[in-house]
Amino acid sequence: MFIGHFAPAFIAAAVSPQSPRLGTVFVAAQLVDWGFFALALLGVERLRVDPAASVMVPLDLYHMPYTHSLIGTAIWAAAFFGVVAIRDRNLFAGMLAGAVVISHWLLDLIVHVPDLTIDGTPPKLGLGLWNYPWAAIPLELGITLGAFAFYLHRTRGPVGPPAVLLGVLLLLQMINWFGPHPDSAGAFLYIQALVAFAVLTALAAWVGKNRWFKKRGGLALSIQ
Repeated sequence: MFIGHFAPAFIAAAVSPQSPRLGTVFVAAQLVDWGFFALALLGVERLRVDPAASVMVPLDLYHMPYTHSLIGTAIWAAAFFGVVAIRDRNLFAGMLAGAVVISHWLLDLIVHVPDLTIDGTPPKLGLGLWNYPWAAIPLELGITLGAFAFYLHRTRGPVGPPAVLLGVLLLLQMINWFGPHPDSAGAFLYIQALVAFAVLTALAAWVGKNRWFKKRGGLALSIQ
């Protein structure tokens, strides 16, 4: 799953005037993937290209105990909760940010073939929806577009920035699904992923600065 991970971010950014900034929850949504590709660059976590890994994703994610185990994800979530809660002086914002981090593992559980773990050791878990494109593609698009619509409904501001963000999300997802697959894993692949996350986070921060939370009575509070 790629852009579907940002669905919880859109929802978290729009549930309350105390919600964290959209850019912040975009980081939260892919925090463990930021960690995974950074650790892969260092050789700590590992993947390899394997066209037989699944129908949709030709990557064998065979060693990622620190980022994609449930306990590992929970540690990243706790750390991010602390950062956001202290920075914003807002426990609620921190809790939302931490919940978005945790959502990554739960969404991965649905689509990944068995490569996730509870504590970094077998058994490996994954429901394998990547082997069923007719189900995985509508699911990812549906939750992303639904959460994006919720965000627009709950906030107000110019439509241009969020339209640009959505367009880039969809473009990157189409490339991810239908573009050429890498021949091998390596630094170029890892840096490419990190750059994509950085671009989307920068766009989300731009969107957040131009959206305001709708409040009953027609007033709006600036939360982004």
